Amino acid sequence: MIEKRLLEISRNPKYQKLVRTRNFYGWSLTAVMMLVYYGYIYLVAFKRDYLAQTIGEGVMTLSIPIGLGVIVFTIIITGIYVRRANAEFDKLTQEILQETK
Repeated sequence: MIEKRLLEISRNPKYQKLVRTRNFYGWSLTAVMMLVYYGYIYLVAFKRDYLAQTIGEGVMTLSIPIGLGVIVFTIIITGIYVRRANAEFDKLTQEILQETK
């Protein structure tokens, strides 16, 4: 019984579209996040003079706002994924489940 339903779900064109879209979207956001994160690590490793520049008259260096930017970017990109998952992916999942009852 369960195997039959799983087979029906896996053959459903909407399910196949869901898997393709979700995988592409997830890996795309992962690639962007890796680029941002490793870009920052690259700066830390090879461009220390650039990051060591002070901002204004204070003691804060450029590395602090850039590092905070990486953290904020991570939160934003997570929010983007969650919003799309809740709006599109969950709706499609419910449609698939309704069709395969």
